[in-house]
Amino acid sequence: MSRRNKLQKFAEVFNFPNVYQSFDLDKTELLGPNREVFELKGNWHKTHFKNENPITLELACGRGEYTNLLASMYPERNFIGVDIKGARIWLGAKNAIEQKLTNAAYLRTKIERINYYFEKGEVDEIWITFPDPFLKKGKSNRRLTARRFLESYREILKPGGIVHLKTDNDVLFEFSEESVKDYEHAEILYSNWDIYSKPLIFKELEGKTYYENMHLAKGITIKYLRFQFK
Repeated sequence: MSRRNKLQKFAEVFNFPNVYQSFDLDKTELLGPNREVFELKGNWHKTHFKNENPITLELACGRGEYTNLLASMYPERNFIGVDIKGARIWLGAKNAIEQKLTNAAYLRTKIERINYYFEKGEVDEIWITFPDPFLKKGKSNRRLTARRFLESYREILKPGGIVHLKTDNDVLFEFSEESVKDYEHAEILYSNWDIYSKPLIFKELEGKTYYENMHLAKGITIKYLRFQFK
């Protein structure tokens, strides 16, 4: 993608009614439609969704395929895709608008800053779908199931809140299992190293992203971890 196309998308996304952005690391304010400043921490139900339906986050949502898929599957729930990449947010939000998914919104920010934008207990579930496994030496603390992230998730999730991890990477999956086992405030509810080797037991797993289909075509198995905070 050319720089010109990126800049055009970054400008266009400010006109989208379903996108909020905080990409300046020196500030925590959220810019919404028409660059208006929004205070959404604790106010997502009232200010954006205009309902009290449960909120699910998809972290590292990429192009928003899973966010929009879940939103279409569960119209009685609200979904927010979170990613720092502006072009990806643009595509996910644009597709949500075209599909008339009023229960899907997007937040452009770094996941390390997630607690700035959600109040304690404001979120019901979290999905982490095919995140960067950060395989280079010394980068494991950047994995989205590292202890520091688990602590952030526990803060914004309601008591008993569930986290879902879906990945194709063996190293990340093994790390995640151990990270959750070692975290005293969490417990694994379900773990499967090859979810498509037998009938799926969770409806949410039926949908597949573009890259997931590519992995499957190459014979790469898809792993799924479901855990809960105590």
